[in-house]
Amino acid sequence: MKRKIVVIGIGNILFKDEGVGIYAAKYLKENYDFSTAVDIIDGGTLGFKLMTYYQSYDKVIILDTVSIKDEAGSVYNLPSDALMGLGSYRQTAHEVEVVEMLEICSMLESMAEVNVIGIVPKDIESVEIDMTNEIKEKFYGFIEAVLKELESVGIEATKKRSGKKLEDIIYEYGSPTATAA
Repeated sequence: MKRKIVVIGIGNILFKDEGVGIYAAKYLKENYDFSTAVDIIDGGTLGFKLMTYYQSYDKVIILDTVSIKDEAGSVYNLPSDALMGLGSYRQTAHEVEVVEMLEICSMLESMAEVNVIGIVPKDIESVEIDMTNEIKEKFYGFIEAVLKELESVGIEATKKRSGKKLEDIIYEYGSPTATAA
């Protein structure tokens, strides 16, 4: 039986590194083909609307920042049970909502297997559509963590011949009138 899998990029691109989950979801969509259907969604700051995904998919992978006291750019793969016990993770509004929805859904009859693949941000306060150099340098390690999690459930990723660079993706979000090639 095929599993329904979704990757959801979470964050707010207006606050520098806070948009890393959004950029990562777009990067995956633009640069990889997958052996099995994987839905890739820009979740923005969906918060409580994530409940729908937790209930209608078998596997949910959330891409986000994690406010853990560690070096900027450190990548974590947190299963939902570990995440719910991690109080210090909850620093931004959407981080709080992600955990609250996990806690609510864990009490229901059925819930997807959920992992948050998160990266420790450097700057989530500056208002700028971009990422810090520290996070840009660690971005591909973040992507590798996602690909590894997908591989753990039997999904192979193949790099497309022509894709988009991270800088181009950030530029497109900052310049919505820019046309995609």
